[in-house]
Amino acid sequence: MAILEVRDLYKDFSGLEVLFGVNLTVDPGERHAVIGPNGAGKSTVFNLITGKYKPSKGKILFKDQDITGFPPHKIARMGLTRSFQVTNIFRNMTVFENVRNAVLSRNMFRYNVLSYLSRMKGITRETEDILAQIDLLERKTELAGELAHGHQRALEIGLTMAMAPELILLDEPTAGMSAEETRSTVRLIDRITKGKTLVIVEHDMDVVFTIADRITVLYYGQILASGVPEEIRDDQKVKDAYLGEEENE
Repeated sequence: MAILEVRDLYKDFSGLEVLFGVNLTVDPGERHAVIGPNGAGKSTVFNLITGKYKPSKGKILFKDQDITGFPPHKIARMGLTRSFQVTNIFRNMTVFENVRNAVLSRNMFRYNVLSYLSRMKGITRETEDILAQIDLLERKTELAGELAHGHQRALEIGLTMAMAPELILLDEPTAGMSAEETRSTVRLIDRITKGKTLVIVEHDMDVVFTIADRITVLYYGQILASGVPEEIRDDQKVKDAYLGEEENE
């Protein structure tokens, strides 16, 4: 059974059609990349799946439950969480406080003396475990806004992981990074998502072919192709529309 299924999805903004009958299936444990040129509708698909937008037509199923039109917080509570194309962290809080807030949110923590005393040690331990996974434990007392860009993106991935998701959505996680930061982030994503279910929108094809088990190509609101990396790399329609022929570069 698929963990995520998008059925015949359409979206328009005040009459401007941006998606035309998109179908997408993601299996449990699969790392699935969605690629396409600028304006193809990739982030719109993410925003529909996570409840930021409501589709004009179509259905979105998560774990075989229809979540079409659910608000973002309800979808996140169900185990589907995302990062954003623009870094979305609390810049005036420390690295530790950022991740702890996400852990507290997932546990629906209520501040009172008894619960604080009985549960904060566990919350702290879980927060530090996540920081260790994203290689930021030694920076836990630093302000998030003072981190280098690559570390800020790692922190945002940590916030996503703090929600203990069953399905992780990463939107352009290497956007604006240097080559060195990109390599570091790819290693991080590869490590922390092994055995987990991931959908990633990414413009860097080296990143996509390193991480993805399956790739879907979105081309101006429609699915052009979907398959394993080797199939996508060799697909003539994809080459013509997006990847380009190496000999023509």
